[in-house]
Amino acid sequence: MTSSSQPPMDGADTPQPNDPRKDSLIEYPSSFPIKVMGAKVEGFIHAVTELARQFDPTFDAATIELRDSSKGNYLGVTITITATSREQLDGLYTALSSHPLVKIVL
Repeated sequence: MTSSSQPPMDGADTPQPNDPRKDSLIEYPSSFPIKVMGAKVEGFIHAVTELARQFDPTFDAATIELRDSSKGNYLGVTITITATSREQLDGLYTALSSHPLVKIVL
């Protein structure tokens, strides 16, 4: 069975070879939540907050969401940054993942 619908002839909505839209499903800038998990220790929230501010100077720490693990040994921290580029997100994920207090970044 063949489809009778044809793609647009002007190509306006189709990403071109050098168009950054082809590499990302995220529209920039946008609010972007990141979940960070680590041991529930002093300094963990501060470390995550400082890294978020390094990559997003407009980051508002008042928007942080916290969730304890079922046994209370770990803490989940959700930060929402203003994502401005793929490079910014990659840099933040790398910085968070390599921090000694961080176990997982989602």
